[in-house]
Amino acid sequence: TRLTTNFANLARGESRQENLRNTLNMINNRFNSLANWDNPKGDRYTVEVEIISVDIDIKGDGRQFPMIEILQTIIIDHKTGKRIEGIVGNNFSSYVRDYDFSVLLLNHNRDRAEFSLPDQFGELHGKLFQYFLQSDLYRQNFSKAPVICLSVAGSRTYTRTDNEHPILGVEYQQGERSLTDQYFAKMGLEVRYFMP
Repeated sequence: TRLTTNFANLARGESRQENLRNTLNMINNRFNSLANWDNPKGDRYTVEVEIISVDIDIKGDGRQFPMIEILQTIIIDHKTGKRIEGIVGNNFSSYVRDYDFSVLLLNHNRDRAEFSLPDQFGELHGKLFQYFLQSDLYRQNFSKAPVICLSVAGSRTYTRTDNEHPILGVEYQQGERSLTDQYFAKMGLEVRYFMP
């Protein structure tokens, strides 16, 4: 996704260490501003970010295919000395999803007068993702269900609800399911829309 790509881009060039350090400082400052109770100096917490790359061996012959990249966060509480497991997922990169949207969907609609979805669009990706979540590998490494945050834009009308999350902001709903809703449903996930 953009964030993992952004981290990779920040890690290039002569100023790469300074770029990454500045980005992590920005994340820490934002986190401390949101978790400000019992944190008078705004420095109680540090957020560790790890990029998790998941490969899959489809045939069992040792040849692996890069499946997804997700972020794992750990929050360090400097007051108590505890390491608190954050959410897994955060931003999300998937080679199969990228193929579905950038190649398959594009080619399917190239000469069509009206937009349509290819048969079984998103089915493979959804099954692979659910297989990963049900795997021993996932359960051994993560105790929480994934939360994937994406930036979406569309021509749909979103209606403000009364639900306001303290961090994510106000929740919005749309009248009909979008392509994003349908795609993530195949992954076993529910899409919700928030705006700070």
